[in-house]
Amino acid sequence: MDNYLYQCMFMRFLFLLSLFLILLTSSLSSLQPLCHEDERSALLQFKDSFIINKSASAYPFAYPKVASWTPKGEHSTDCCSWDGVECNEDTGHVISLDLNSSCLYGSIHSNNSLFRLLQLQRLNLADNLFNHSQIPFEVGNLSRLTYLNLSSSAFSGQVPSEVSRLSMLSSLDLSGNFDLYTKSDFRSLVQNFTTLEELLLTDINLSSPIPESLANLSSLTTLDLQNCRLQGEFPTEIFQLPNLQFLIVSHNQDLIGRLPQFHSNSSLEVLILRNTSFSGKIPTSIGKVSSLHTLRVRDCNFSGSIPPSLSNLTQAIYLDFGHNSLTGHIPNSFSELKCLRSLYFDGNHLSGMLNFDRFLEIKSLSVLMLSSNYLSLLTKANSNYTLPQFHTLALGSCNLQKFPDFLRTQNKLSWLEMQQNNIQGLVPKWLYNVSIETFRAILLGQNFLIGFEQSPLVLPWSKLEILDLSSNRLQGSLPIPQPSIKIYQVQKNLIREMSSLICNLSSLYVLDLSYNNLRGNLHPCFGNFSSHLSALQLRSNNFHGTIPKTWVEGSSLEMIDLSENQFQGQLPRSMANCMVLEYLHVGNNQINDTFPFWLGNLSRLKVLVLGSNAFHGAIKNPGINYTFSGLHIIDISQNNFSGYLPAEYFLHWNAMKVVGASDHLIYMELGFSGDGWSSSVQFSDTLTNKGIKLEYDQIQDVFKVIDFSSNRFEGEIPELVGSLKGLHMLNLSNNALTGYIPPSLGNLTHLESMDLSQNKLFGEIPTQLTQLFFLEAFNVSNNRLRGPIPHGNQFDTFQNSSFRGNPGLCGSPLLKKCGDFKYTRTPPSPFEENRSSESPFHFGWKVVAIGYGCGFVIGVVIGKTVITRKYDWFVKIFGKM
Repeated sequence: MDNYLYQCMFMRFLFLLSLFLILLTSSLSSLQPLCHEDERSALLQFKDSFIINKSASAYPFAYPKVASWTPKGEHSTDCCSWDGVECNEDTGHVISLDLNSSCLYGSIHSNNSLFRLLQLQRLNLADNLFNHSQIPFEVGNLSRLTYLNLSSSAFSGQVPSEVSRLSMLSSLDLSGNFDLYTKSDFRSLVQNFTTLEELLLTDINLSSPIPESLANLSSLTTLDLQNCRLQGEFPTEIFQLPNLQFLIVSHNQDLIGRLPQFHSNSSLEVLILRNTSFSGKIPTSIGKVSSLHTLRVRDCNFSGSIPPSLSNLTQAIYLDFGHNSLTGHIPNSFSELKCLRSLYFDGNHLSGMLNFDRFLEIKSLSVLMLSSNYLSLLTKANSNYTLPQFHTLALGSCNLQKFPDFLRTQNKLSWLEMQQNNIQGLVPKWLYNVSIETFRAILLGQNFLIGFEQSPLVLPWSKLEILDLSSNRLQGSLPIPQPSIKIYQVQKNLIREMSSLICNLSSLYVLDLSYNNLRGNLHPCFGNFSSHLSALQLRSNNFHGTIPKTWVEGSSLEMIDLSENQFQGQLPRSMANCMVLEYLHVGNNQINDTFPFWLGNLSRLKVLVLGSNAFHGAIKNPGINYTFSGLHIIDISQNNFSGYLPAEYFLHWNAMKVVGASDHLIYMELGFSGDGWSSSVQFSDTLTNKGIKLEYDQIQDVFKVIDFSSNRFEGEIPELVGSLKGLHMLNLSNNALTGYIPPSLGNLTHLESMDLSQNKLFGEIPTQLTQLFFLEAFNVSNNRLRGPIPHGNQFDTFQNSSFRGNPGLCGSPLLKKCGDFKYTRTPPSPFEENRSSESPFHFGWKVVAIGYGCGFVIGVVIGKTVITRKYDWFVKIFGKM
């Protein structure tokens, strides 16, 4: 009984003690101070300075946290309970403001109430839309900040130097603000940060070297400087920082550096140097960094062999060595990396026999890229173990001669790349059952395939977006993918037939059927079957008949290439509906039409090629909306155009007046991208440059060309041609042009080739042309030029053939010497004018003068006789007058 009473009393004591603690806690909490009224007011003013807009935040689960901030209601007086606000438990001051992804739209000005929260220690305004306003310098007044995150919020302008005064910062994130820049050097921004642990400045324009002082930040764990236009050499000491876990400096092409010798105490987990100018060898010591799980050095300049010690990185998940200059063989010891999911060796110079079966032992491997090397794969696909299920498999240029049998068991493949091999014969029928629901890209170009076993008219892969069968020997009928296809490339094959089922491909971006044997009329659906179609390439087939007239308004077409076929009739006027068109090539057909001035309203049109057709007539004055203002290249050669050169067009060809200059080569191309892939189509053309027909597989964006050769143009060369200062090639040969060569052509300082041959030009060669320092080809042969050939600069390099067929020219390189001949430019004589106009009468000036003199004398004699003998009659007739 006593025992029982004792237990009851003890339980009662515990109950009373618990109740006491609850009451004590409640009383203490009731004593916790509310937020300060001035800070509450500042927060409400901050809220009122913005508009809530759902599209202001990219995060799919974003919501307006400030919606709970109200001046009235249950929690209106205690701002410490508001969403995103945290206060100090002892003082009640606001010490943290987290409005990340809060749908805020507006600008932050220097007088914003935010800067009255002087006790703030953490400020997060990431993923909002601050309307390209500048970061106010007043941010430097928040001197207690240890965490500042303004990433991806559309700030612009200069990063205020006052940020460097925040010496207590342990984390600074300004990344994703593409219009931010630092006016002073990077060093001054970080010079006061002694306790910094995270520095993220991705996409900010720093345009300076990385300061060596960063190597003194012993607490630094994360350094992310992607796409910051960094220059100079990367300090190797930064690699040695004891706590550094994440180092990312990718997409800084002017950043050079080398990998150091690593130590086993390194904490590195992620090292990304992609698309920089790092070079040298990959050190063997990198195998000591046991914590490293992601290594990406793609698109750098690394050379030498792959160190076998990389197989010691047992935590490795992602290894990317693509597109370097690595040589030797791939160590088979990589098969020991049992956690590996992605491995990239594509685009190197690796060689030797690779035991592919060893890589198939890595069950976790889902991405393997070996393309563009000199490897020979040894594989038996041993059935004694379970094969990994690949997501991406790139085996291009690996000397494959047939489809690897292990592909039969793959049902999760998304990307299969086996181009540039030696695969021959037919595509096996078992491939139709491989990854039917998951395939998104199949790249089999540049092999020796001749067709499909059990040729299906429609291919089975229901989610396929990219299919590349180019540069094979496919015959017969064109295989038709599912409507999901976006990029379909079958150029350079022997295909003869095309089913109308192609009109069902409503998702196409790019269709390239060039260089085949396709024949017949082009189906009308090609003008409107896909609202997404941007590039239509049908060059070098046997299509005939007229071009379809079904080009619809709202078309996405940016490139149309119908060249080297047998199209007839007129260009369809509905092509003017293709308002975003940049490239139109219909050369080498049988089109019979006048100049398509109605295409002149296509402001984005850069390349227009009409050459080698039956276009005819004069090029009339453009209307105010038909000026072709964006043209870079126009080729109307080998037609029957006549009349004068179109000076009015030259006046408006503004793109040709721009002198292009760039540190990097930029090519005319169209870019496309999808979920996890990107592709491009580059503009190409055959141009007569420096007297030689050249195939341009790529055309630089700064390249400007006018080719009016082999027509029936007449009259003078307009002085306005000299205003097109961006020109690289000018070809007016094989016409009936007359007059002088305009001295204004000396303004074309980027001209590389000028051909004025086979015309009827007279006068002297302007000395101003000697200032064309880039001129490599010059041809004025077979004209009626005379006088001394200019000398100096490029003119001293031209051969006799540049000037022959001009009997009046003299001087080097011709054998005819000029002696003391002094030629002055004078207007053309009547004799020259008669010659230039092809008059059948060829009187010299002496004959004309004698005729005038004789006529005058005879007239005087006859007049005197009439007046003397018929005086009365003369007075009667002429006196009245």
